[in-house]
Amino acid sequence: MLSLDPAWPALALSLKVATWATLLNAVLGVAAGYALARARFPGRELCDALLTLPLVLPPTVLGYYLLVLVGRQGPLGAWLKDSFGVSLIFTWQGAVLAATVVAFPLVLKSARAAFESVEPQFEQAARVLGLGEWGVFFRVTLPLAWRGILAGLLLTFARALGEFGATLMVAGSIPGRTQTLSVAVYEAVQAGQDATANLLVAITSVTCVAVLLTVGRLAPGRVAPKAV
Repeated sequence: MLSLDPAWPALALSLKVATWATLLNAVLGVAAGYALARARFPGRELCDALLTLPLVLPPTVLGYYLLVLVGRQGPLGAWLKDSFGVSLIFTWQGAVLAATVVAFPLVLKSARAAFESVEPQFEQAARVLGLGEWGVFFRVTLPLAWRGILAGLLLTFARALGEFGATLMVAGSIPGRTQTLSVAVYEAVQAGQDATANLLVAITSVTCVAVLLTVGRLAPGRVAPKAV
């Protein structure tokens, strides 16, 4: 008989990791997208290319870079360990870091495109009426760009939910602690537990399809059908 016991901890951890990765990217990705959309500086497109690099690099390569950076002998990892006694390797926080880095370009690209679609004269009109830069952003720019940003965040959530390579290298596969859905699928297949693998694959697939359908509904320019 199929047991659901292995699925729930992996599902709960995957949702936790994906949620935290999405929240972090909501801040980092939106800020970077706004800066690239509005600022004009030498090397802007090079900066965009470097920030988009996780989208095309193999996840295992990203995992290796993260290990070099936040491992116990890495510059950031050693500083965290010496200063705060924190180690990200083989922890769920490490899984969050890996998922955040891998999914970052999705919200960056969506946010930049959304901000660039906002007509500058609307922002200028708000400034003429006395709004400061923060007021212009939160009362004009963000409300006009929210659909594209939300679509990017939903894609980020789906990508973080299915992240495998970088997560496995940074967080490992400790059942109940760092074993996410995608890692649990791999472990189940390796152990010959086809029924468990099928269940985990079905959960992941249904979740991702739901996210993609929602993204389609939020696509900029989509017009809801009118009643006849």
